[in-house]
Amino acid sequence: MTKLSTTTRSKIMSSIHSSNTKPELIVRKYLWKLGFRYRINLKRLPGHPDIVLRKYRTCIFVNGCFWHGHNCSEFRKPKSNTKYWFDKIARNQERDKKEQQKLAEMGWHVIIVWECELKPNHRQTTLESLAYTLNHIFLQDHTSKYNQIEEDHEFAAEPNPNE
Repeated sequence: MTKLSTTTRSKIMSSIHSSNTKPELIVRKYLWKLGFRYRINLKRLPGHPDIVLRKYRTCIFVNGCFWHGHNCSEFRKPKSNTKYWFDKIARNQERDKKEQQKLAEMGWHVIIVWECELKPNHRQTTLESLAYTLNHIFLQDHTSKYNQIEEDHEFAAEPNPNE
């Protein structure tokens, strides 16, 4: 393992972006191709979700396995400054949990897509599952509204059961 100078390490770390990452772009392009319309990094919502689908009341977070401590083969334990990194990852996980709870309290569905799930051998299955879940959410949310409308109102073409 080579020791990097503070300035070199700082330059490397500053080049890591939190938005428009490759995994995010993969998910966004797939959803757009299927006709899903969304907003990105909506600042008004807790956690500034990566993708927000208002019509589906759904927020999608595309998380990096390292930064959010995913228990998968892609997660690599840091070899230096381990206490700092494990504390940082723990803080990230705690923050994620609180933000997801806030979104749920506001009536939003939350979906997490992990970086490892977008590797080429899992990508298609993950993306198809995401589209299926979004369609399921939409149908679930809107079917209950339509059923309630039908129960509350009589239609002119239907006979009145009280007559």
